[in-house]
Amino acid sequence: MLDAVSAVVREAGAIAAARCGTEFRRWEKAAGSPVCDIDLEIDSFLRERLTALDPEAGWLSEETLDVSDRIERPRLWVVDPIDGTRDYLRGRPGWCVSVALVEERMPLIGVLDAPARGEHWVAEKGRGAWRNGERLRVSGRRSLAGARVPADQLSGPDHDLVAIAKPNSIALRIALVGAGEADLVATTKWGFEWDIAAAALIATEAGAVVTGALGQPLAFNTANGAAFGVLAAAPGIHAAAVERLRDRALAVV
Repeated sequence: MLDAVSAVVREAGAIAAARCGTEFRRWEKAAGSPVCDIDLEIDSFLRERLTALDPEAGWLSEETLDVSDRIERPRLWVVDPIDGTRDYLRGRPGWCVSVALVEERMPLIGVLDAPARGEHWVAEKGRGAWRNGERLRVSGRRSLAGARVPADQLSGPDHDLVAIAKPNSIALRIALVGAGEADLVATTKWGFEWDIAAAALIATEAGAVVTGALGQPLAFNTANGAAFGVLAAAPGIHAAAVERLRDRALAVV
């Protein structure tokens, strides 16, 4: 199944890459939430192809109205046709196609395709994670000070962290922790399962610890399809990161 899903997601990435920079319609679903015709085209493509692979699985996607009986299904496809749409619209490389297959609230398969970066990421529960065929390993960092964080800038209480290049896609940022190229990614706001499902598996299978913003376990195929924050980190700094973020997270939740 992993090979089949990988091939479908790679094809979806190629379609999106070929359309990037061409003429297409774009608008905002809500303030600060851009979408375009390509999002919808890739969503339709993925739904047809992935449903053919597993007709019994439900469907949860950023670009599909969530009116299905997905919670009653044995498995669930969790899809973001273009994660990082803002970078896609600007012709920047920080976007990807994100697909996970979830069973019993946990991802079994996770695939990201980032053609503008020349990267294809895959993971299978209990079997590891790879980027372009190379096995991924999380960093061995044990001190929060100096931890590398994909961010535009860091200030205030986080001045001791190190900002590195930040793709617009949260999935790619989480995957970078799994690759050992970042040590920490954290958000302290409500988000959606399609943003993190595939990347959470990739980072976890590479040895990272991935939880909610308060250190709580993540669960997928929930009633509202949402999660409170995400914290992906090298195992040696995860507890310290939870402690640092606790007050900020509690102020939001």
